[in-house]
Amino acid sequence: MQVSFFATLRQIVGTKTVDFDLSDDTTIGQLIDLIVTRYPDLRRELLDESGNLYGHVHVFVNGRDVPYLENRLETVLKADDVISVFPAVGGG
Repeated sequence: MQVSFFATLRQIVGTKTVDFDLSDDTTIGQLIDLIVTRYPDLRRELLDESGNLYGHVHVFVNGRDVPYLENRLETVLKADDVISVFPAVGGG
């Protein structure tokens, strides 16, 4: 599965898109765990001290932000899902 990273997260990862090999029953939460395992510097950008996804971080599955999915982080991913990860964005 391809995961796209944006803004400052892309700088940490070193590329726009990264491939992850996932089993058929992988959830979004498990994917986030895989991401921070492969890229430990992302942990402080994505997760709070309790290991929860920061509210200002946006993970989109097929264009829908995870908090608006029925099962949120427990949503099971499909092989053709499009995953995008955005840090907080500010400006004016």
